[in-house]
Amino acid sequence: YDLEKIRKLATHFASDVIDGIAIFENVKEALASYNYVVGTTARLGGERALVSSPSDMAKRLAELSQNNKIAILFGSEDKGLLNEDIRLCHELINIPSSDFSSFNVSQAVLLVCYELFLAGLEDKTKFSPRLASRHELDGMYEQVKDILIRIDYINNENPDYWMNKLRHYFTRLKLKAGEVSIIRGICRQIDWYGKSSYKKGAEDKINQRDIL
Repeated sequence: YDLEKIRKLATHFASDVIDGIAIFENVKEALASYNYVVGTTARLGGERALVSSPSDMAKRLAELSQNNKIAILFGSEDKGLLNEDIRLCHELINIPSSDFSSFNVSQAVLLVCYELFLAGLEDKTKFSPRLASRHELDGMYEQVKDILIRIDYINNENPDYWMNKLRHYFTRLKLKAGEVSIIRGICRQIDWYGKSSYKKGAEDKINQRDIL
C-alpha cells in the first residue's frame, strides 16, 4: 500500500488514522491480539451460519468492548472474505438489502461504523469479561490438535477437517482467557500422563525380560 498516496486523497482530519495504519503479512497475524473478531459477508450458508444484522451485533460489541479488543473484518472488493478468514471470526455480519443491492467496502464500513457509533451512545454499565485473544486461541488449537493426533483421535493426514469443527464449536462458546488456560492445562496433563505411562510401560517390559 502507498500510504503517501492515501494521505493525499484523505482529508487532513484523517491524518491520525493514516498514521495508525498497520500492514501485516496475513489475516491471522493481523488478528492475533484481538479477543473478538466479527466478519462481514454478503453470502450465507455453509460455514457462514452465525450471522447477525449490524445493529444487533453493534449492541453486543458495545458491551464486549469494555474489556476486549474487537476487530471488524471486511473482505476485498471482488472476492469478499475467504473461508479461511471466516474460520477466524466469532460471528458474522450481513447487511440487509434487496436481492439486487450490493455494497462496496467503503459503504459497508460506513454502515457498520454508524451502528457501532449509535450503540456506543447507549449505557455501558454491563460488565464483560476478557475473552481469549486470537493468539491465545490459536495456541490452544495447536495444542489440542497435537494431543488428538498423538492419541489417534483425528487423522494425521487431514487434521484440519476435524479441527475446523472444533474451532466452530469453541467459537460459539466465546471462550474467556481463563477458560483457554484451563483447557491448555488439561492438554499438558494428558501429555504428561501419556509420556509417563509410555515410559513406565517400556521400563516394565525391560524388567520382565531381565527376570526371564
